[in-house]
Amino acid sequence: MAIGRSGKGRGKASGAGTIINAIATYKGSAFGIDLWTYAEVELGDDFKGIEGEIEREGKENADTRLIERCVELVLRKFDLPLRAYVKTSSEIPIGSGLKSSSAAANAVVVATLDAIGGKEAKEKIETLDAIRIGVDAALDVGVSITGAFDDACASLLGGIVITDNRKRELIKRVERDSEVLIFVPRAKAFTADTNVKRSRLIAPWVSGAYELALDERFEEAMTLNGFLYCAALHFNPEPMFMALECGVKGVSLSGTGPSFVAFIDDADEKEERLREAWSELEIEGRIMKRRINNRSSFFF
Repeated sequence: MAIGRSGKGRGKASGAGTIINAIATYKGSAFGIDLWTYAEVELGDDFKGIEGEIEREGKENADTRLIERCVELVLRKFDLPLRAYVKTSSEIPIGSGLKSSSAAANAVVVATLDAIGGKEAKEKIETLDAIRIGVDAALDVGVSITGAFDDACASLLGGIVITDNRKRELIKRVERDSEVLIFVPRAKAFTADTNVKRSRLIAPWVSGAYELALDERFEEAMTLNGFLYCAALHFNPEPMFMALECGVKGVSLSGTGPSFVAFIDDADEKEERLREAWSELEIEGRIMKRRINNRSSFFF
């Protein structure tokens, strides 16, 4: 399939959970979760410009700037007319700290490349460069503070990633077979509203957690990260204490909240105990069980 001005393409990318939130130090770590965002892009000269739609129940006026900007940046890179229609749908709760924006950006970039020329177009760009396009778009429209390169890498590459977000470098990627229990409060928390100054105050201790992640001591790293950011961002750490009481070794506030993520083993009685404990929280929300996603969705 030759690279061209018209075509239809599809893409997908996963959500992710936090091991190290990069806001304090610009260095982060995250892991893919098998919650998915799907994108469809159609190119054509009969479109007036780039128009986006987000399929989400009760959200007719959803903000489409991010997905439209992703299409625009890909088309500019290939010097193609800025005319397209993009639509996304997602399983990832919005404003939950489970990286819905990174997943949307990645899925749209992949779908746009697919529409331009399928495998041929994807082979003309490195996977990390495709991720960087979504990061640029997120910064351009103001949905991210650091560009969330760590979250974006986990979302598209899968596995556990460790990154330098300022340099946009992938330091390490490892695969891990684990289930994840997720507590998603009904309340939303958007990254753009985060108190960055308070987050930067905890930087020395977050750096210590990052070193633990580099040593692949991920449970220790994420738990320390979680307590630090709960304190900085005024989140109740009770879901974390409950997890530790149930014998869970790795639990954290995900992103800038409000969700919490915990590593659990297959057929582990800790899951049942933690699920019961979280269900007794005086916080309205839901509990989900997923797996770490270890597969890249760049070619699918």
